[in-house]
Amino acid sequence: MFRVGSIFIPVTNLEEASLWYEKNLGVKKIQAWEEGTEKGIGYYFSDGLTQLGLVQVKKAASSEFHVNDNIRNAYFNFLVEDIESVYNQLRRNGVKTTQLEDFCGMTFFDFCDLDGNSFSVVNEVKDSPFHTDHVKKLQQSEA
Repeated sequence: MFRVGSIFIPVTNLEEASLWYEKNLGVKKIQAWEEGTEKGIGYYFSDGLTQLGLVQVKKAASSEFHVNDNIRNAYFNFLVEDIESVYNQLRRNGVKTTQLEDFCGMTFFDFCDLDGNSFSVVNEVKDSPFHTDHVKKLQQSEA
């Protein structure tokens, strides 16, 4: 019934952000739009159906929430197959990242874009109940 169609990211400089996302996340441009004072660019990933939209804003906005005083959490994460390769590529490109860490058998790290929007990157663990294959089995059992 529902699926995530697009994720929208607020950016203060659309042109610079566009180049940054294309270089670091490998997104491909679908189309730019400008309607009144709203301006943005839509992208797709080479793998998956969820799209990414960059939306021009005047002031940077938070892309994370606080679990408690010491723990912050991004609103969504990116799944990758070879997390070490992605981690090293972002660092080579000068992107600030956290260290690679383990959480419940998964490896993850966080990084920020030019506006300080925070994102997590995780690898999928075959035995995890959150693994894509397991979720597909759950979906099929409901059909």
